[in-house]
Amino acid sequence: MKFYTSFILASLLFTTVISCKSQQRSLVSDGAQLVQVANNFSFTEGPASDKNGNVYFTDQPNNKIMKWNQADNSISTFIESSGRANGLYFDNNENLLAAADDKNELWRIHKTGEIDTLITDFEGKKLNGPNDLWVDLKGGIYFTDPYYQREYWTRTEADIKEKNVYYISPDLKNISIVAMGLIQPNGIIGTPDGKTLYVADIGDKKTYSYSIQEDGTLGDQTLFTDMGSDGMTIDNKGNVYLTGAGVTIFNSQGEQLKNIPINENWTANVTFGGENQDVLFITAMGSVYTLQMNVHGVRY
Repeated sequence: MKFYTSFILASLLFTTVISCKSQQRSLVSDGAQLVQVANNFSFTEGPASDKNGNVYFTDQPNNKIMKWNQADNSISTFIESSGRANGLYFDNNENLLAAADDKNELWRIHKTGEIDTLITDFEGKKLNGPNDLWVDLKGGIYFTDPYYQREYWTRTEADIKEKNVYYISPDLKNISIVAMGLIQPNGIIGTPDGKTLYVADIGDKKTYSYSIQEDGTLGDQTLFTDMGSDGMTIDNKGNVYLTGAGVTIFNSQGEQLKNIPINENWTANVTFGGENQDVLFITAMGSVYTLQMNVHGVRY
């Protein structure tokens, strides 16, 4: 009986190891190479894909939002004055949302280029600096609000001492705190079924998962992994992609599957783009990169 039990445990362990190795191999397309699309920016951030697979990203120091055109692999300027935008995400009506860091606001940019300012403060106090955001199935907006002192600000300290995660109701009329007690919340991404939200506390080198309630509030804070992240994305297998030292991929149980090294001092953010949402688009320092994947994004 003892031998049989040991045999079963060993078999399960062997199966798990083989399964993890198989997942690692299957994530990236066979023979795919990391491609540096461009390296002429100051600091790239906030990539977000539209329905056609084009990816918009920010060059924050130069106050611009750029557009990668997936059809011909070209890059063009989308907006010349972006409010020092950091994180980007498309809402459910195909408007581009931007964490406009210049005045600590949240913007909605229409296809025409018209800009609405959605949020300017919380309970009369200036936000710390909206950083990254995610939109749920109802159109509600989650965003992280760390504090990074900027050279272009006149203020030198935060109005709000806590670094929180906020939720804006789908009608855009109410904003509330949904996660507290974090050191420096940064990256954020949700699952396509709208049931789980991942938040990276880069200041504490941890990433947490939360269950999303019907009213948009969060519950069941659970440590996902002992690694923080700048930006984040998720694929159709439920794998979560964290950034910093390259791109590190975890399965939904928080087990590390693979690291994609990037030859830059910092990898800031990542998303899926391309016609079939199977191109991993990576922002790192002054560059942007692409990598052909076997998995794909879940937004569209």
